[in-house]
Amino acid sequence: MLKKSSLRRITIATIALVIVGIIWLFPTKKDEFPQTINYVEADLSPIYLVDNNEYVARTQMIIKEQDEILRIKEIIEALTIGSSKKDYIPNGFKQIIPEGTKLLEATLDEGLLKLNFSKEFLNVKEKDECKLIESIVYSLTEEENVKEIMIFIEGEQLTKLPNSKEKLPATLNRNFGINKVYDMDTFIDTSMTTVYYLSKFKDSYYYVPVTLVNNDNTNKVEIVIESLKSSPIYQGNLMSYLASSVELLDYEIKESTATLNFNDYVLSDINSNEILEEVKYTIYLSLKDNMNVKEVNFNVNNTLIDNFKL
Repeated sequence: MLKKSSLRRITIATIALVIVGIIWLFPTKKDEFPQTINYVEADLSPIYLVDNNEYVARTQMIIKEQDEILRIKEIIEALTIGSSKKDYIPNGFKQIIPEGTKLLEATLDEGLLKLNFSKEFLNVKEKDECKLIESIVYSLTEEENVKEIMIFIEGEQLTKLPNSKEKLPATLNRNFGINKVYDMDTFIDTSMTTVYYLSKFKDSYYYVPVTLVNNDNTNKVEIVIESLKSSPIYQGNLMSYLASSVELLDYEIKESTATLNFNDYVLSDINSNEILEEVKYTIYLSLKDNMNVKEVNFNVNNTLIDNFKL
């Protein structure tokens, strides 16, 4: 009886050792193929949608396509009400192209983009028709090779706004303006300058371009800086962090670079030698729209503080 018990214990111990040996010699799948996580940065592109305050505003969305024409089609899809992109629209924004509109054809040749839409495009409400053109023009001219746009409806060029019948230029570009504010005494010798302001939805900030139409023939750099310093701004929901005490001492535009020289009050903290990101963005975006500037040197009393570009 004792021999049988001892033999049983020896057998169990041997089997256990064999199992341990197998586990040790043959690692689990988890050990053999360790998991790695690769983080891919999203391709966020600027796009102009209508915000809660009824401005056409600059926000960002993921645009997946790399081919130019496919990117254009994806952007148009993002602007179209009820499209497959509706769930990707940032909070606080809404689409503008009438529901059911189809982009029948898009061609890009030497900077001129021709868009041919279905007739549903004409279903836009009168209060939205100007915003519709602004949204398309500003969104698509963010693409590097798109300089001008022509809009067609089932093969016929759109020469007037659908409801008001206001005439449209033969080709559309950013000179069309956006969120236009008129302040002029005469229609002779008018000037248009686009200035970017800040707005906010909940905890998110974004930028709103406003085109000032007036008889002011001051240099556009000076108009931008003076407008951003002004208080109050045209509507209470637009903001600028550029202090009224800021002075633009001098400036130079050379090729695609602007060099602006300010006094100390442009600094967020005089002891830190830093300029608020919101200030740099509003100035940069404004100069980019008006003067095709691609980078801005921010100087304080002739000392370079920051070189800013997107």
